[in-house]
Amino acid sequence: MGRWMPVDEGPEGGGPPRLPGGIGGRLPALPGRVKLWGAAVIAGAVFLAVTVGTIVDYVKPYEFGIKQVNIGVTRGILQKTYGPGYWFVKPFGMEKMHHFPRHLQVLDMTLVERDAAANPSHTYGRAAKIQTSDGFFVDVDATILYRITDPYLVMTTLGPGQMYLTNGILPKAEPILKQALGELNTEDFYNSPLRTAKADKACEALDAEMQGKGMRVEKVLIRYFKYSDEIQKNIEAKKLQDQMVFKNQAEAKAATEEATTKKTIQEGEMKVKVILQQGEAYKTEKLAEQDLYTRKRAAEAKLLVKTAEAEATQLKNDAMQVLGYDRKVAMEMAGVLSGLEAIVVPTGGADGVNPLDLDGMLGLFGVRLGAGGEGAPPPAPPVGVVESVVEPAPAPAPAATEGGAAQ
Repeated sequence: MGRWMPVDEGPEGGGPPRLPGGIGGRLPALPGRVKLWGAAVIAGAVFLAVTVGTIVDYVKPYEFGIKQVNIGVTRGILQKTYGPGYWFVKPFGMEKMHHFPRHLQVLDMTLVERDAAANPSHTYGRAAKIQTSDGFFVDVDATILYRITDPYLVMTTLGPGQMYLTNGILPKAEPILKQALGELNTEDFYNSPLRTAKADKACEALDAEMQGKGMRVEKVLIRYFKYSDEIQKNIEAKKLQDQMVFKNQAEAKAATEEATTKKTIQEGEMKVKVILQQGEAYKTEKLAEQDLYTRKRAAEAKLLVKTAEAEATQLKNDAMQVLGYDRKVAMEMAGVLSGLEAIVVPTGGADGVNPLDLDGMLGLFGVRLGAGGEGAPPPAPPVGVVESVVEPAPAPAPAATEGGAAQ
């Protein structure tokens, strides 16, 4: 077996490479033994790859595996569910591993055509054509979310591959949607809560239908609906009329409420005025009562004062009636007369005054001469009391005048 040597580049201008030393020619061919071994290795690798691909099956993390035995003692579908990983499968068609999706699947029943190969878990179908309870047709764009829960049941009832879709949920989805949504009339589709309730009802019915086939329906969503153009125009026109009616009703109700509000405000203002007037009347009444009470108490006080003064006067009068008090009065009068320089009194007649007549002067002042009557001697003064004697003032020589005397 020869040794490889480095080669030189050919002469300028191109040409095949040459061996060292300037000897021309091609590279030496491989020996036959090397060729034989190379062919054997390649054939072994191909055989190994084919064998491994035949006897080993890979179940992906988002898949279930169900094995089908075609040749053997236990022929048929094995009930065991194979999880993610590599599994031994007998070659030459003796056994086969079927794959089913484990994650959530989406079925779009839509008006718009989509590419079904864009996402393996996303399937598209035509929109559901629903006849409403009042006889009109509407195309409903719906989305159904579902998943496989029992791959063995799916395999035995519906079949392998996409049979769970073509034989399972697709044939049942539209009839159940028609049954549930067909209870709505044309205008009910615009009622979101009612439409959602019917979608939930369709979800429950479809789930009950799929549970016996190893599948579970998670949710039914109504995304869009479309009537024919003529029906759509009629519905919109009717809705506008209804909205106008509702608008007029709302305005009438608003006017009524506004009138009620104004009436309430006026009643409140009147009540405030009445309460204020009542307060003023109460204030006036209380002021009158206060004034009356003040006057009454003042009158009572004055009456008490007058009564006390009258009682004092009465007491003085009573005191003046005591024996001997008339002498005190006479002495007081004498003291008053002592300050006079001259006085003219009549001396003749019945009312004449004789200053020299002491008894007459005492009688003039109301002094009684005795308790026993006129001419009785005066009572003895009490112990400690000095009896005052009224001495007449010296009389000057009277000038005789006709009918009187000057003093």
